[in-house]
Amino acid sequence: MTDTTPTPSAATGPAPAKAGRIAFLGLGHMGLPMAANLVAAGYDVAGYDVVPAAVDAARAAGIPTAESALDAAAGARIVLTMFPSGAHLLRAYLGGPAEPGLLAQADPGTLFLDCSTITVEESREAADAALAAGHRSADAPVSGGVVGAEAGTLTFMVGADEADLPQLMPLLEVMGRKIVHCGGHGAGQAAKICNNMILGASMIVSSEAFVLGEKLGLSHQALFDVISTASGQCWAVTTNCPVPGPVPTSPANRDYRPGFAGALMAKDLGLALAALQSTGVAAEIGPAAAAIYQRYAAGEGATRDFSGIITDIRHASAGGPAAAGDGTAGDGPAGDDAVAADDSVGG
Repeated sequence: MTDTTPTPSAATGPAPAKAGRIAFLGLGHMGLPMAANLVAAGYDVAGYDVVPAAVDAARAAGIPTAESALDAAAGARIVLTMFPSGAHLLRAYLGGPAEPGLLAQADPGTLFLDCSTITVEESREAADAALAAGHRSADAPVSGGVVGAEAGTLTFMVGADEADLPQLMPLLEVMGRKIVHCGGHGAGQAAKICNNMILGASMIVSSEAFVLGEKLGLSHQALFDVISTASGQCWAVTTNCPVPGPVPTSPANRDYRPGFAGALMAKDLGLALAALQSTGVAAEIGPAAAAIYQRYAAGEGATRDFSGIITDIRHASAGGPAAAGDGTAGDGPAGDDAVAADDSVGG
């Protein structure tokens, strides 16, 4: 595993002007600012999204767009995808009876870079298909949320051949602050699933702790001051604190508008649950967290930040049922964009 923190002199690959065209497919909440950062750095980007409003927003942000995904991929050196599921990715790669896929359209040797969050098996299937078609492949799911995408401070978890890193690194360094080469194809997805399983579980127990603190007469600030500097310290408290006040930038201060939507956490924990089951890991906390977020995302929690789980815990603690994201605070916009959605976590 290689852990790389970019510096101004870290790039080892071609300069933007010589890097060739980048087809950026998926211009949702995450994809649009990521693509905009590439354009601002001087890269030749051709963006596309199946949602017309996303294409309009990309154009307004100064991102050149193509008429279709196939048009964007034609002549591209790198095809970057940010899709909501592995099924969308494989369908785009392979095409169907009525339309060829991206793998058939791209020039030989194109590097296919997938930043979606999907199963390890789907990621490896996509990589195998790209290699069989004469291309190269890398998976690089992200962490850092919309704020990180806009600021260019994402963390990328990369699964790729070592030989492809020189071409990948300069590109990723524009969009991210930390790039970790986790291993071969699918390793980036494996790391993302493990990370988000920890995040989901830690947010639940952090929220339980704050509700317990309320019952015991502790102020939110006092409990935060202890947790944030003691052995209970975690990202769910210090950055995405589930109560308003201690961390002014956390979604709790804006009625739990995401951020990272509950539907996306439920999806990621579902991926983790499937991986636990397929590998035979004797896990108890991960499956419990998956069940809790599936319930949360079945209601209004789907479009609220995942830290809004505290409102369900508080409601149930007052004698009510453990409702499906009952939304005692207001809703926010979804963290996913229909077919053109991006997947990321704020941690």
